[in-house]
Amino acid sequence: MTSRKDTYFCTMEKWLTFKNTKISYTDSGKGPVVVLLHGFLENNHMWNEVIPIISKNKRVLALDLLGHGQSGCLGYIHTMEIMAEAVFAVLKSLRIRKITLIGHSMGGYVSLALAEKKPNMIRGLCLLNSTANSDHQQRKKLRERANKMVKKNFKNLVRMSFINLFSEESKTVFKNKISSALDEALKTPLQGYVACQEGMRIRPNRLSVLKNNHFKKLFILGKKDPVLPVKKGIKEAEETQSETVVLSGGHMSHIEKSDELVRVLNTFIRQSLYS
Repeated sequence: MTSRKDTYFCTMEKWLTFKNTKISYTDSGKGPVVVLLHGFLENNHMWNEVIPIISKNKRVLALDLLGHGQSGCLGYIHTMEIMAEAVFAVLKSLRIRKITLIGHSMGGYVSLALAEKKPNMIRGLCLLNSTANSDHQQRKKLRERANKMVKKNFKNLVRMSFINLFSEESKTVFKNKISSALDEALKTPLQGYVACQEGMRIRPNRLSVLKNNHFKKLFILGKKDPVLPVKKGIKEAEETQSETVVLSGGHMSHIEKSDELVRVLNTFIRQSLYS
């Protein structure tokens, strides 16, 4: 394992070799462990405004999932299961036995895959703008189409897909933050894009993971989320006996509602330690 100083976080960015592939993560603070998993076309920098606050009295690990950030690619399909294996490999190397898990969008899918295999590790699981349901048929077809198109015009497709996650109002109010996040999205390698799209397309329904376990469960939903309709999210939470918080923004709560999100996450983390 190697590491370097990350001046932005004032923390250590570290690496682990998993199946001959580099997995990058940051490790901040001391205390009960919180694991943060980013979404598609993101990396651990999405948590820049979250980590400094949560890590004041918690140990916070923020991973770059396969094919994102500083982590390498592993084959041509990044299933949620193989990404969960990579997360577990990091935790095992650090001898971490209990975690509170927070996953944004695709990171939520990976969180569920990890919780399915290692339920006794989980103190709490928060799905941030995410779902335990599998893709519906229309979404699967969209992912197939995107994987064909992206090989011809990567930058334009990524830019269009990313910008469409925000409302017109948000595009104006958060112009600078969106621009920075888009710059990070465009660093995603083509192989990472295709492999994760295919992995998300074939992922199974994991509602049973939430229904059959008694760790703390929370859905954080965006009222204007264009990807995951809030009514469906509320219904899913009810079906799985999970708590729900609805924020007024869209799919990117860490940008659109960052202060409110940090407060909600802090409360959830604290409650997960005593559930």
